Amino acid sequence: MARRRRKSRGRKLILAVAALCLAAVYPLQEQLTDGGGDSRGAGNAAAEDVSAAASDVFRDGSTLEVHFLDVGQGDATLIRCGEAAMLIDAGNNSWGDDVRDYLEYQSIGDLDYVIGTHPDADHIGGLDVVMEAFDCGTVIMPDYEKDTQTYTDVTDVMEEKGYELTLPQVGMVYELGEAAFTIVAPNGEYGDNANDYSVGILLEHGENRFLLTGDAEEDSEADMLDNGIDLSADVLKAAHHGSRTANTEAFLERVNPEYVVISCGEGNSYGHPHAEVLNRLREMGIKVFRTDEEGTVVATSDGAGITFNVPPSESWQAGEPKG
Repeated sequence: MARRRRKSRGRKLILAVAALCLAAVYPLQEQLTDGGGDSRGAGNAAAEDVSAAASDVFRDGSTLEVHFLDVGQGDATLIRCGEAAMLIDAGNNSWGDDVRDYLEYQSIGDLDYVIGTHPDADHIGGLDVVMEAFDCGTVIMPDYEKDTQTYTDVTDVMEEKGYELTLPQVGMVYELGEAAFTIVAPNGEYGDNANDYSVGILLEHGENRFLLTGDAEEDSEADMLDNGIDLSADVLKAAHHGSRTANTEAFLERVNPEYVVISCGEGNSYGHPHAEVLNRLREMGIKVFRTDEEGTVVATSDGAGITFNVPPSESWQAGEPKG
């Protein structure tokens, strides 16, 4: 069967970042004093050399890495712990090749888990390319279908490769190397709001906790607050690209993160992240990382502490739609 390819529009940005994601990891306090830098200008040749060296030096079986990929106005997160790896979403349709190539640069063999948080194209658009290129173990998607070509592309590849769909069950725990993750959402029925059906997970590695909730909005967040699971986390991936329709004050107070990562595209038409959300984060003293400003963001956990490959954003600038 021929490999599916999507036009990448020349965007090999994340391939250059891949080299520096590991090589540039250093304690956050040093990043703050040194000022860090934008890693998005490296070339692909250098990326291959540095990436290989970085993998040998920095990675071991006890380390957890969470890669928040820069896929423009979309979501894609690679999580790996030792030899275990999982992918949550894969950006829009045109990003499929780039996400696949990023995983190959990271020497990913098989994917133990693939999560399509919900059927919107900016989340599952590239999944068909990735799922065809890699052998995938457990594939988790919500019980919500969408009559789109994007959704059909994903389900077609699943059928062709014999992947069975696993529906998310809140409270279910899965092992990922020396880490584990718990399903925390969705908790109910949300009508036609695909965002609120987003699969949410709480990822734990030693003493460190990460919460990722896709595009879950206010109703889903409220249900998460009521489901009895401890949602406190060190790192929160802002829901719905930092939209005001999510990231409520009550939710942020319960999670009480030290760091928030926002995945959004520069100059996106939605104005993400919204000023209301940024103001909440700033008032709470939360350090913010943004893919629209810093490219791919990588958090590395040793089970006791967390480091990042880039310093936090200092702009607090709300998204400004192009045009």
